[in-house]
Amino acid sequence: MRSNSADAPAIRIRFVMPGPDLAPFVTTLYHMEVGNIGGGFLEDWLHPEWANLRFRQGSELEAGIGPDPLAPVPSTVMTGPTSMCTRFRIRQGRFWGVGLLPLGWATFCRADASEYRDRFCDATVDDGLTDLAGIGVGLFNGPMDVVGEALHLQLGLRRLLDRQVSGEERIARVNAALVDPEVNSVAEFAEHAAMSPRTLERLCRKVFGFPPKLLLRRQRFLRSLARYMLDHSMSWIDSLDCAYHDQAHFVRDFHRFMTMSPSAYAKLEHPILMAAMRGRMEAAGQAMQVLHEPAKA
Repeated sequence: MRSNSADAPAIRIRFVMPGPDLAPFVTTLYHMEVGNIGGGFLEDWLHPEWANLRFRQGSELEAGIGPDPLAPVPSTVMTGPTSMCTRFRIRQGRFWGVGLLPLGWATFCRADASEYRDRFCDATVDDGLTDLAGIGVGLFNGPMDVVGEALHLQLGLRRLLDRQVSGEERIARVNAALVDPEVNSVAEFAEHAAMSPRTLERLCRKVFGFPPKLLLRRQRFLRSLARYMLDHSMSWIDSLDCAYHDQAHFVRDFHRFMTMSPSAYAKLEHPILMAAMRGRMEAAGQAMQVLHEPAKA
């Protein structure tokens, strides 16, 4: 089990890589501890991601996806795959997260991903998620033990691995094609995934949450955003993915995925996101979850 830490004011984030048997299903496990920040809260904007299951000990947390207003977040929350930014604010506390790859969604969740896209819910009362939510039972019992808690979560996930998933190899091919920066059209996507465009459309909506065209557009955008966020000496134009025609094309995507302009986003502070991106990059080799190349099952 490899791990890494990243620090920002009042924040400590530690990423734990899953064991080899879980790597085809999970990107990372991550622990965040927010220290004393006085009487206020920390606020940040999270880019689009795959689904994430998160557990919270005590602390108040509010979030809103896209244009949604801030709302209280359950202590055991599943956020489905997102195509818009998530604004959130938190106070002092501890948090654990499990980042699910699409194959992980298909294996651990009893529902279509498209039913959960761009929203979050209480995983303990959702019929499709209660088994997965159960991995967090007893997680925060006793004094803080990040290593032991990471093992606790992985043991819970392993108990769910005996489920049979239809089309496991097809899901893996689609995910591999999606993270390939040379794949820039739905026709190329279908060819690399070795299936018809219609079959690809159905599979993407069910397991990945969105249609192929939007998934490719999201990948292109996040490759560009990751470059910019990790190197602030770059301008937006310098960070653009080669699939963009021009800066105006990128700006349109920025409004679509982040619900604001690049200049407005650049003016915001990102105390949590920057710590998380740097830590994920060092531990997993990719700064963002959707850019993570899945291991073979």
